[in-house]
Amino acid sequence: MKAKNRKEKQSIGRRIWRWTKRIFLILFLAQLLYIVVLKWIYPPVTLTQLSSWISGDGLKRDYVSGKNISPNLKLAVIASEDQIFPDHSGFDWKNIKKAMEYNQKKPNRIRGASTISQQVAKNVFLWQGRDWLRKGLEIYFTKMIEWIWGKQRILDVYLNVIETGKGIYGAEAASQTYFGKPAKALSRREAAMIAACLPNPKVFTVKPPHRQVLQRSAWVMGQMSFLEKDEDVQRVISEP
Repeated sequence: MKAKNRKEKQSIGRRIWRWTKRIFLILFLAQLLYIVVLKWIYPPVTLTQLSSWISGDGLKRDYVSGKNISPNLKLAVIASEDQIFPDHSGFDWKNIKKAMEYNQKKPNRIRGASTISQQVAKNVFLWQGRDWLRKGLEIYFTKMIEWIWGKQRILDVYLNVIETGKGIYGAEAASQTYFGKPAKALSRREAAMIAACLPNPKVFTVKPPHRQVLQRSAWVMGQMSFLEKDEDVQRVISEP
């Protein structure tokens, strides 16, 4: 009797293990297919956008292709957020090390070091937060989009999903809301102001212009003048 019960338990355990493997395989293939599909289409909705809508902040967005976004804005976000974006493979290890050292010294003032690729991985596939599970998944998705999408597509998606104000997402919605014009018509100064708000768009408002946005946008414009001479940067911000 005991031997029979033992065999039944082993059989149940094997069935559970088989179904667990099947579920993980299905989930893996599903997310891989989703990553591949997003190389050509934009995400229907992200968890961050959904959270914004549920919380009452609203959801204003208008996806546009890269050719309908001003090169000024592409250059501005690289200057502001990730100046070695064309060169790294998803991570700025030098900046990550500096951020870790800073956060150890000042744990109450967390400093980020996410690249544009990491921000896209977080905003498109994951939730907001700093837990280790999300960070681990962020590394995985960052490597996958670097491998499957390439730099131009990553920048394109970034400029369509990034939060640019309370309930405002993407370049087109920001441009229409703040300047009453399409994203492809943004001037250098306007692009720099949008890029300057990105570290904390709900606090660093573009309209009315927050003091931090005015100060940082001047710095961003200076960095744009320096970076626009870089051939790798030009290759990323230019449409094929």
